[in-house]
Amino acid sequence: MNDIDLDAFRADAETLDATDAAPMADRFEFPPARVAGSPFATRAYFAGNSLGLMPKAARATLGQVLESWSVDAVEGHFAGDRPWTSRAEGLVAPLARIVGALSNEVIAANTLTVNVHLLLLAFYRPSGTRTILLTEEGPFPSDGYAAASHARMHGLDPASAVAKLAPDDAGIFSTGDTIAAIERLGDSLACVLLPGVAFRTGQFLDIPRITEAAHRVGANVVWDLAHAAGNVPLSLHDWNVDGAAWCTYKYMNSGPGSVGAMFVHERHVERADLVRWDGWWGNAPATRFAMTADIDRGAGALGWQISNPPILAMVPIEASLAVFDEAGGIGVLRERSLRLTGYLERLFTAVATTQDMSILTPADPAQRGAQLSILVHDAKSVTEQLIELHDVLPDERPPSIIRFAPAPLYTSYQECWRAGAALVAVLPHR
Repeated sequence: MNDIDLDAFRADAETLDATDAAPMADRFEFPPARVAGSPFATRAYFAGNSLGLMPKAARATLGQVLESWSVDAVEGHFAGDRPWTSRAEGLVAPLARIVGALSNEVIAANTLTVNVHLLLLAFYRPSGTRTILLTEEGPFPSDGYAAASHARMHGLDPASAVAKLAPDDAGIFSTGDTIAAIERLGDSLACVLLPGVAFRTGQFLDIPRITEAAHRVGANVVWDLAHAAGNVPLSLHDWNVDGAAWCTYKYMNSGPGSVGAMFVHERHVERADLVRWDGWWGNAPATRFAMTADIDRGAGALGWQISNPPILAMVPIEASLAVFDEAGGIGVLRERSLRLTGYLERLFTAVATTQDMSILTPADPAQRGAQLSILVHDAKSVTEQLIELHDVLPDERPPSIIRFAPAPLYTSYQECWRAGAALVAVLPHR
């Protein structure tokens, strides 16, 4: 018999939902429950760190663009009050608010890995003895591929040019050890590429301190914010970050494979000495369609654009960004995230006293976002049981990690309770 008092945790969840309800749950579409006889109408969704839920307004927003395509055809580029040619620029201000940037430092363009490549092109410039690109050991694969490919592009062997920052046995990166590694590399370090939030554990790295340490030794820093943007408060401009890239389909709910975004600090955006790849959309809006032989780069980060933005893939994020603003912004959402994730941690800690699991994510709320990762023996089997038997949908990172991301925009405390109750039901007793 299990010792955990699930009834008490459920009562707490009901009380918390009455006083601290998910502010925008009614703005999103939840996957319906699929377990026969389920008392719940929807699944408890914890995979927003892989793909955020669909904003209900996305249907109308996308429908408007489809109607314009139908009625205006090519003239839709310039017709109406939301012409396609300026659609991407309309995303700049709300994106900048979420990541703590100036409006001339952000663009919505390309996808995450493409933007990582563009930033490494500009900020990883090995020269003389300064050749090292520091990244994490066991990064998200795309970042590892990008780092190795840029080393090879410069005629270097990735085995020696790409240094790996090792976490501890639990997968956590010590800020002190990270800074010490940067200082040891010193004059040999050209660039740092690290995640703002580690995808396996949900650890929120100390971006300002690590950035400052890299700058002290003369290196540039590029941050992959795939799991940080829309999740944790960021101040990219004030933290003096050189460049950052992120996708928008996780915590920003823009839809599968939607457009990514990129930050370049204002001190860099118009530097003529930085290497970048140009395309016609990097022209200033006023001269973009003049089809001149020489590029007339747009001001600020707009000049870093390359291609015509994918409008149909882009418009759903407008609906989601509007919800962020309506909810009061990332600061307000962060406060609820701390409360919501804190409840889930208390519940999972209790579950771990009776069931065979442990929490990997740092216990310090300042070192994590809206994610708790747990360690189990067989993540695939446990995840399948959570979904198929209990309508609780997290995501797994084989062989042993399951990630739960309670999104402050739409996740309820009772959904968190459902996750804990389901773990009690499917995990082996200690």
